[in-house]
Amino acid sequence: MYKIQTNSSGTRSIEISEEHLQTIEQYQFFRDLIDSNGYVDEQVLDKLKLNIRAMLESEAGKDKRLLDLCLDVIYHPNMKAYGLQQLVLLYINWKDRGNENLGMTTRAFQGTPFN
Repeated sequence: MYKIQTNSSGTRSIEISEEHLQTIEQYQFFRDLIDSNGYVDEQVLDKLKLNIRAMLESEAGKDKRLLDLCLDVIYHPNMKAYGLQQLVLLYINWKDRGNENLGMTTRAFQGTPFN
């Protein structure tokens, strides 16, 4: 279980499970999410929510893991742009640790890591 800070003052946080990160990976939610400027703002969070809402309305919406991710993380009352930025960084670190465990080389974060 991981904990991300969702505001800059550190008074709010959300717990992220391994299953949440696996669901993000399965659906590739961060692919092409962040524009070339590299900023995570409220518009990026809204874009993610719209993408997920479209999936929930389709057949893929029957996935319990996707629903859990939405309820526990993406639509959590504490989730703001700062929290999404922290979630993206957690995901990058989680992926890099997985690659290290597989004996692969890791790559540093260079703006848009999900190309």
